[in-house]
Amino acid sequence: MIHGAHFRGGIISWRPLNSTPSGNYAKIQIHQRYFWNRRWGSFSTPYCDESDVATQTLIPVNSLMTCLQNCSSSNYSSLSTKMTSTDCDANVLIDSWAGERYDTLTLRLTTSITIGFVSNAWFNSLYIGGGGGWSIVNRLNLGLRPDGYINTSPVTNTLPVVFVPVNTQTVHIVQMADNDATDILKCRWSNSASTTNYNREDECDGVCSGLPNSTVLFQSNCTLVFTLPITSLYYACALQIEDYYDSSSAEKKTP
Repeated sequence: MIHGAHFRGGIISWRPLNSTPSGNYAKIQIHQRYFWNRRWGSFSTPYCDESDVATQTLIPVNSLMTCLQNCSSSNYSSLSTKMTSTDCDANVLIDSWAGERYDTLTLRLTTSITIGFVSNAWFNSLYIGGGGGWSIVNRLNLGLRPDGYINTSPVTNTLPVVFVPVNTQTVHIVQMADNDATDILKCRWSNSASTTNYNREDECDGVCSGLPNSTVLFQSNCTLVFTLPITSLYYACALQIEDYYDSSSAEKKTP
């Protein structure tokens, strides 16, 4: 297929509908957001346009976000990745179809699992990882915080493509937010060190280290400083945003 490589990135987050624990279970809302090649061969013509956004057309990606690690701690069951259209951009340089979905699950408070959407393939025109697999993961831990409440995961939002000049130093800030207003937020590079990272899972697959080696990441405010060397290519950036209850836990790196 000419447009067989179709993935363009994604985000997973979650929050309790009530952060005060009651009993052994809690209602958790899970949010998925993904970006796709608008002209992927599995999408039928005519390809998406703004009318699909207006009518909230479902994007027919019939896959699953599954439990990947420590699954016996939870009653989580896999969630569909079929989602409602939120954006469609026919600009030839972007050419994306984006959507999101929200699911509410009643989960045991013992839940401490890694969930994720793992498949292939990234679109081909990447500096690193073109045509390779993807791994979008999140740690869903309902263990009570030191203040006795259920945690909420950090969130961010992003565009499928951000345009920057080549051979010019660029400073880009990835916005971070958390409903737990006093939490300390940090971002780090996603990595494939599944025996040591917090998720105990490959967090990035084909696009680990997708930016040039000279890139600097300031974790405290998720600021990237980089210079892109080659024009007419795209560069994937795989990050994990983590929240810490206080400065002590941040220093110990225990989200």
